[in-house]
Amino acid sequence: MKHTLLTFAVVGVLATGASVFTSSASEPQGAGQAAVAGAAQTPAAPDPIRELVGHLELERYKTTLKGLAQFGDRQQGTRRNRDAIDWIEAQLKSYGCLNTERITYTYAPAPARGGGGGQAGRGRGAAATPPVPGSAEWVRRGREGGSTQYGFRGRTGVNSNLESQPNEALRALNAEPSVPGERQEVFCTKIGSTRPQEMYIIGAHMDGLGKGEAVNDDGSGTALVMELARILHMPGVTTDVSIRFALWNNEESGLNGARAYVEQREKLQGLESPAGSGKYPEPTWLGMIQHDMMMWDHGMPRADGTLSPEQRPEADVNIEFQSNSRMADQSMKLAFALKAAADAYTTHYPATVGPHMTNTDSGPFMDLVAAISLRENERGMQTGAGWNPHWHQPTDLFSTFSDKDFLLGLNAAQVTLSGVARLAGAKIIK
Repeated sequence: MKHTLLTFAVVGVLATGASVFTSSASEPQGAGQAAVAGAAQTPAAPDPIRELVGHLELERYKTTLKGLAQFGDRQQGTRRNRDAIDWIEAQLKSYGCLNTERITYTYAPAPARGGGGGQAGRGRGAAATPPVPGSAEWVRRGREGGSTQYGFRGRTGVNSNLESQPNEALRALNAEPSVPGERQEVFCTKIGSTRPQEMYIIGAHMDGLGKGEAVNDDGSGTALVMELARILHMPGVTTDVSIRFALWNNEESGLNGARAYVEQREKLQGLESPAGSGKYPEPTWLGMIQHDMMMWDHGMPRADGTLSPEQRPEADVNIEFQSNSRMADQSMKLAFALKAAADAYTTHYPATVGPHMTNTDSGPFMDLVAAISLRENERGMQTGAGWNPHWHQPTDLFSTFSDKDFLLGLNAAQVTLSGVARLAGAKIIK
C-alpha cells in the first residue's frame, strides 16, 4: 500500500517591532540596553481572540446541556423533538441572535428492514476480539470498507427498547415513537460587517436516540454551537464575514436535515435579495464545521469489555476531514487552521487532525466546500469500535459524565471559537 505524506504549514505574520541598537561615542553607555528594556516592558496589544475564548465557562456549558436534557433523547418525529427546537430558538434569540430561521422539509423513510426503529446505518455489533492481522477475516473486513481496530472492541448499536431506561419519568418522556412527516430545524446568523456575502457555517445535530437524554450525542455539540452563538453576539463583537449557527435535525436517520439544507440553499449562495439591499439570505459558503459527540475519550475497551471510568490523560479533540472528497485540500487547510488556533488557545486538551471524516452532517457539504467535523474520538476507528459505551444508549445522561468529560467538550468549543474568530476577523469594539 502506498502512503502519501500530506504536509501543511500554517504561516503567521507577526509584527514584532524589534529594533537593532548600536553603540557610539556620543551615546551613553548602556543606553541601547535601556531602550531594549523599556521596549520589553511595553504592554502587549489586547488579543480579542483570547478575550472571546475567555468567555467560555464550564458551568454555562453544563447549564445549556441540562436545558437540552429536559427533552429526553429528542428523537426526530416526536413532540419532544419539536419542543427542543422551540427551546433552542428561544435561547438563540435571548443571546441577541434575533434573525432565526427554519428549514422545513418532509421526512418519508423507506420501511425499516430488520428492526432498528427506522434509523439507517447507526451502529453494529462487534466481536469481543479483533481478527488476526493478515488473516482472511481481517482482509475481508478491510475489503468491505470496515475498520479493523488493533486491540479489543466493544459492542455498538442503537437501543430502541423503552424498558431499558430505569428512570420512570424519562421512560414516559421518551415513549412517543417517531412518525414520518414534516420536519424543521433552526439556525441564526451573525452578519459580517465588511463581507456579509460570505460565511462560515458552525453546526451540530440536536436530535438523538437511545431512550436517554442524548447528552453526548449530540447535546454536547448542540450546546457548543449555542455557546458560540452567545459569545459572538455579545455587545461590541464584530466579524468581517458572516457566521451561521445551525442545529440540524434528522442526523440519526441519515443526515436528512443537513441534506435538506444543502438541497434548498446551495444555489442561493451569494445572491443579494432584494437587489441593492446589501442583504444576502445565503452568503457564499467559506467552510462548514460540524460538532458531533464531544465529551467521552476514556480509551479503548479492556479485554473484559469494560472501559476506564476516567477521561484518559491523552484525551484530545479530533478534527477530521475526508481525504477522498472533492474539497479535500481545502478541508485539510481548514482543519489545520483550527489546529493552529487550538495550539494557541485551548486550556486542557490538545487537538489532532485526521483524514477520515464520516457519518455526520458535514458529509452533505464535503464535495461543495471545505468541511470538517470535531469529535471526541476518531469516528471510524474508535467510536465505531465501541470506545463510548453510552453511544445511542439509555445511559447517555447528564449524570453519566464528569467535569473532566464536560471540560473536553468545552475545549472543543475553544478550538472552534478561536479558529473561526481568526478566520472571520473577529474584533471587540469597546
